[in-house]
Amino acid sequence: MMKRLFPLVALVATGLAILFAAPAMADASAAGLAFGEGDLPTVMLAGMLITPASLAALQQGFNAAFLQGFGSAKSTWELIAQRVPSTADIENYGWMKELPGMREWIGQRQINNLEAAGAQLKNKSWEHTIGVKRTHIEDDKLGIYTPRLQIQGETVGRHPDELVWGLLPTGFAAKGFDGQYFFDTDHVGYTAAGAETSWSNTGGGAGAAWFLMDLSRSFMKPLIFQERKKAEFVSLTRPDSDHVFLNDEYLYGADARYVAGFGFHQLAYGSKATLDATSFAAGRLVLETQRRPDGSPLPVIATHLVCGPSSRTAAEAVLMKEYLASGESNTNYRAVTLVVDPRLG
Repeated sequence: MMKRLFPLVALVATGLAILFAAPAMADASAAGLAFGEGDLPTVMLAGMLITPASLAALQQGFNAAFLQGFGSAKSTWELIAQRVPSTADIENYGWMKELPGMREWIGQRQINNLEAAGAQLKNKSWEHTIGVKRTHIEDDKLGIYTPRLQIQGETVGRHPDELVWGLLPTGFAAKGFDGQYFFDTDHVGYTAAGAETSWSNTGGGAGAAWFLMDLSRSFMKPLIFQERKKAEFVSLTRPDSDHVFLNDEYLYGADARYVAGFGFHQLAYGSKATLDATSFAAGRLVLETQRRPDGSPLPVIATHLVCGPSSRTAAEAVLMKEYLASGESNTNYRAVTLVVDPRLG
């Protein structure tokens, strides 16, 4: 009796399996189930399964794209600004009068006390963030983000340049450490006899700005770049994050802390007067005839002429022509190095 029931039970089980499996196979087929002869079904996922491991791998890829863009940014700010490491929110600087030169040691030492006026630079926080929708990860639409992360890296890498070069032309109306406009007509200067006098490092005018600078020292520049924290790639991908939960979006970005400020006005001359041989010679003379408090010459020599593209032609006429229109030799020929930066207009 039992032997007769086995075929019947098997037939019923097979029929039930077909009945209940048919809709499931239809759905699975639409979802990408593939069958081979004699094989079990295999799941073919069209997108990405979001797990901590896949998010970590995604972050590594985005970080690589960010660093590729970051590394492509060729910074030039260190030409005109000195890097000052920072360990606090605010750094104190003292504008100090120039030290007198060496003297023959006769009798006791003469102690040169540094006269300083307090000045501070407060670090600023900076960020750049890109949102990546969860659905774009699930649907494997990540190709659109790689160039965006590369551009983000380049943007972050160029930011110190934007700050430093952007600060320079504001020096006609922004104060330096001595309480005067960085480019001003009445800085404290000294005569050959050591008497205080007004010293001007500006040529006036109302046109495109140009600058003469002594950039020969790595430890002392006209501007300062104070760095508290270098740019760092960061992300927010925790599922329990409020932003991820509410917006269905992961965040990838960079943050940093630094600030740009004015340094030694004695190393820079700024003018908005017409750039020609006469104004160039006047600015060069102003820079190179400064005196210390004891009346000895301050060792400042103009090394660079800095301007924007709008002044390039005038600058090249001053520096790059070996002979003048009259046929005479140009005494300013390659006298200093020409630097043209688009951020100077």
